[in-house]
Amino acid sequence: MLELSNNNELPPIPAKRYFTIGEVSELCCVKPHVLRYWEQEFPQLKPLKRRGNRRYYQHHDVLLIRQIRGLLYENGFTIGGAKQQLTEEDSVDDKKQQLLAVRAELEDILALFD
Repeated sequence: MLELSNNNELPPIPAKRYFTIGEVSELCCVKPHVLRYWEQEFPQLKPLKRRGNRRYYQHHDVLLIRQIRGLLYENGFTIGGAKQQLTEEDSVDDKKQQLLAVRAELEDILALFD
């Protein structure tokens, strides 16, 4: 398996709905046993499991795996540090959504006064 130094050099993600663990392994340049370990460590990573406990990853799962890979392999984060970084990013996204909702409500109120 190739060891690529940059997520930009990873192969493009095909337009498919589901990916097997082998396909994700090749797309992210990470071995399957590492993907299974990351599922235990990162609660955000939850592939679908179907017949025979086979894993099926979706596009957002592949993007998350690439993000985790970048944090661990390229930025030098530990597992704990990567977890914390992902949690902080999630909370920032939640705050942005809340602020956008408040802004929209305030604009509606302002429109009532006009």
